[in-house]
Amino acid sequence: MKRSLLPNTAAAGSFVLLAAALFSLNSSFAAITPPPDDGKLRIIAFGAHPDDCEIQAGGTAAMWAAKGHHVLFVSVSNGDIGHWREAGGPLAHRRKTEVEAAHKILGIKGEILDIHDGEVLPTLENRRMITRLIREWRADIVLGPRPNDYHPDHRYTGVLMQDAAYMVTVPFFCPDVPHLKKNPAFFYYSDNFKRPNPFQPDVMVSIDAVMEKKLDALGIMVSQFAEGGANGSADLMPDDPEKQKARHQAVRESFDKRNQNIASRFRAKIGEWYPGDEAGKVKRAEGFELCEYGAQPNKAELKRLFPFFE
Repeated sequence: MKRSLLPNTAAAGSFVLLAAALFSLNSSFAAITPPPDDGKLRIIAFGAHPDDCEIQAGGTAAMWAAKGHHVLFVSVSNGDIGHWREAGGPLAHRRKTEVEAAHKILGIKGEILDIHDGEVLPTLENRRMITRLIREWRADIVLGPRPNDYHPDHRYTGVLMQDAAYMVTVPFFCPDVPHLKKNPAFFYYSDNFKRPNPFQPDVMVSIDAVMEKKLDALGIMVSQFAEGGANGSADLMPDDPEKQKARHQAVRESFDKRNQNIASRFRAKIGEWYPGDEAGKVKRAEGFELCEYGAQPNKAELKRLFPFFE
């Protein structure tokens, strides 16, 4: 009698359970608490370090959060070499404290993965970890850097995000976490790199209404900005209180100028999202380019995902 080559249902179920157990034992995946199923948007943003998401999307995140949507910022590394004087566990702890305070200001959630700063790689284990996080959050929107950034951690965070764009929908990849039945829309942050191709935004968001909140959140990450991070020095933060105050103000003005420059650079695209005179009134903006690998929303769907254009 000819025997079937296909496993029976019980055997298939046993395989899934075994695979789930093995993945759970061998993964450094940090489980997160998913947001409630309340009809609100679910946004997950990836950055290489505990300040990247905040720089790139802090304003838009605050606007989503103000409307009751669920935003999670994930730092793929723990940032433990991102300072000129400090390193290791003490720096990682300091940066965690700083970024958590920033998230409270923005009204969002955060997660830091236990990967050393400077050592982010597009490994299979990390692909699984990013895939699981997107699934756990049940994301509608995924944000991350383009994979042609100056910093290897930034580049490989972008690669990992891209690699997850299809795999989040594959049932037997990371079967311990339910796959997504609908692929999220994946977006890149803005940057100034030209090769192999320059950043071209599909959505431009005015952040004028929340710019002070974003500047407050960035300003609280003293190790990275006022003290200069990995390329800083003691000269940036002298002992004199007045000079320290001036340094903090300079950081604030620098980030304000950064988002002004983004608005000026993509003024024509802003005009596609803000009608008439409104486009000219936008002073500060954040931009996002749609990745080809995930969902491909039309303009009406983009307005649902970015509900700021009423």
